[in-house]
Amino acid sequence: MVLREFIETDADYIIGWTGSEREFRLWCADRYENYPVSPQDIIDNYAACSENGDFFPMTAVDESNVPVGHLILRYTDAERTVVRFGFVIVDSSRRGHGIGREMLEMAKIYAKNVLHAKRLSLGVFAENHAAKSCYKAAGFEMCGVSESFSVLGETWKCVEMELLF
Repeated sequence: MVLREFIETDADYIIGWTGSEREFRLWCADRYENYPVSPQDIIDNYAACSENGDFFPMTAVDESNVPVGHLILRYTDAERTVVRFGFVIVDSSRRGHGIGREMLEMAKIYAKNVLHAKRLSLGVFAENHAAKSCYKAAGFEMCGVSESFSVLGETWKCVEMELLF
């Protein structure tokens, strides 16, 4: 597996990796108003977020160059030492085989060696047990609760996790 920069055709794969609105919201919270999203919605969102040079969408591809996972990295501080992971997702047909952890390990190396991060952070819904386990396996530790989101008539708490280099 290789981690590379997101290209527009990756959006076609990504939109197929969530099978329900609940799963979609676990992935993106309220960052997209409508469900389902189109590939163009993702492309447009990423283009807007990338304008300031602090946003880095990445895609993990298998040995056949087929996308199997995706995440974004973005600086959250003016000093550019804190990188936040987000929109972490793995092809639904390939979950449970270590792809998420491997992708996170590659993203950690990229964040440290290319982006020169000193700290990594991410938010995950408390209800997303599989994702929390994956992040813990990749070395992230819980460090608090940040905010709550109203999702599908429920209130979901966002758990903050971090990793220090």
